[in-house]
Amino acid sequence: MRTLGPMRIQLCTLDAAMAEAWQVAFAGTAVSIRVGDILAEPVDAVVSAANSFGIMDGGLDLHYARHFGEGLERTLRERLAAEHDGELPVGQALIVPTGDTAIPWMVSAPTMRVPATIDRTTHVYLAFRAALRAVREHARDQVPIDSLACPALGAGVGAMPFERVARQMRAAYDVCIGGDKTWLRSARGVLNQHAGLMR
Repeated sequence: MRTLGPMRIQLCTLDAAMAEAWQVAFAGTAVSIRVGDILAEPVDAVVSAANSFGIMDGGLDLHYARHFGEGLERTLRERLAAEHDGELPVGQALIVPTGDTAIPWMVSAPTMRVPATIDRTTHVYLAFRAALRAVREHARDQVPIDSLACPALGAGVGAMPFERVARQMRAAYDVCIGGDKTWLRSARGVLNQHAGLMR
């Protein structure tokens, strides 16, 4: 399986403490970290990580819906109905157009089926992994997504501690961007990797 080629990844948050956790976790990478509105700068795509049903009526998703217009939620839910029987499970992602030239794509990568606490799960790892893989697949038959902005997955309603959010996102980055799959060679490696995600 191909790993992603060069892509500018920007992690965005309104919380300085979350930014600090990312700084530690992503030290030594090309990932940039910014405190501010995720929609303030043009990028090829932004990640939406709310629920499995494409309902965009709260939190960051509502911010997206207001910015891009009501057609975004309609497009997403129509795609979910047509391609996923109406529900996108955690660990899968779908890319939809926004109709905005500054940020033309949104990657829907749920961290939860419905609003819930996910602090003792690997959902953030699975969601970010799914988003990065969706971007890779998108490049097979469409113009590649060269820049991606992602919020702090699972840190809001999901109530995952910032350090765990950062570790799980870094683990997904290492798999999809760095190609780190040595842990897959044995059951012990898989269990150790899982334990690391839950620290």
